[in-house]
Formats: sequence, C-alpha cells, structure tokens
Amino acid sequence: MQLNRLIIPIQPRIMASTPKILAFAGSTRIESYNKKLVKIAASGAQAAGAEVTYIDLRDLPLPLYDEDLEAQEGLPANARTFKDLLISHQGLLIASPEYNSSLTAVLKNAIDWASRPAPNEAPLAAFAGKVATIMSASPGALGGLRGLVHLRSILGNIKVLVLPDQIAVSKAYEAFNPDGTLVDPKQQESIEKLGDGLTKILLKLN
Repeated sequence: MQLNRLIIPIQPRIMASTPKILAFAGSTRIESYNKKLVKIAASGAQAAGAEVTYIDLRDLPLPLYDEDLEAQEGLPANARTFKDLLISHQGLLIASPEYNSSLTAVLKNAIDWASRPAPNEAPLAAFAGKVATIMSASPGALGGLRGLVHLRSILGNIKVLVLPDQIAVSKAYEAFNPDGTLVDPKQQESIEKLGDGLTKILLKLN
C-alpha cells in the first residue's frame, strides 16, 4: 500500500532585524574603569551583529530628581534625550561602579528621570520589555559585585529583563592596558561574551 505524503511548503526564512543596544556606564569620571569595561562588552555585541550606541552620562548632566522642578518645567532636555535613547534601543549594556556598596548617584538619578511618564505614554516606556546585561569594575576585591545586586533589583522592578550572566572585575587599577583592553585575555573574552550573549538573546526575541 502506498502512503500519501504530506508535503509542507518551506517558508522563506525572515531575517531578524538588527538588535539595537545602548551602552553606558554609571560614571562621569573621564578615565572611568567602567567606561572602559562597557566599551569592551559593546565591541562583543557589535561583532555579534548588533548596532551599538555608546553614550557618556558626563555629556548628559542632570539636576537631582525633583518633583517640583518636573511639575514646573517638565523633563530636562538631557533627561528627554536619555529617555528617547532608551526607548529606541531594545538592549542595554550597563557598567556600574560601586559606591558604598551600591550603585552611583548619577546612574540612579538618570534612571529616575527616565522613568517619569509623559502624557499619553505607557508606564515605564523607557524600560519595560528591555533586556539588560550588567557588569562592574572596582579597585576593591569584589569588583563592585555588591552594587550590581542593587542595580539588578532596581532594573527588575521597572520591568527590565536582566540576564543572569554578569562579571565584576576586581583590582581595576591593574586590570586594564593603556588602550582600554583588559590585561587578562580570558577576562577580555569574557566581557566581550557579555555583549555577544545579549545580542544573541535579542536576535532570538526578534
């Protein structure tokens, strides 16, 4: 007896759109270890096919969040710029210094301003549904690990999916070459893989 064959046409594969990733550090210091660190992760993301935008929070100075100021003047221009950048990217690479066992004031303040809703805008429009990878570098022995705990909690509470992989680079004062790469090639590769991993997750979600 001959069986009828079920023929299922193969649909052409639809190429996923290029993931857009915003990379920044929670530091304004010019020679910040964390700025160097997040640029390494960004290079890994670019190599994996992402479109990466790097920003320096030093270029977007903000007043301390003040609800009275917001009511009188609305979002400061730099807060609007930062928020628009967040909205237009699907992924985030964030390197967070550790200040007194937590994240920096400049990073928390930027997050607070960007979380403020505009009229007819969905709640947490700049953060909801984003995927983030976090990392840190610190002169201390823990590499900023305690600050990442707080950053992960904050981002999770504002609806950001924070990937489990993270790296904290200790003794940062001796970890970097003059060109911004890491002295340890294996550590360099591990940080690049953070960007690579975020890109691959975004491609799957697309």
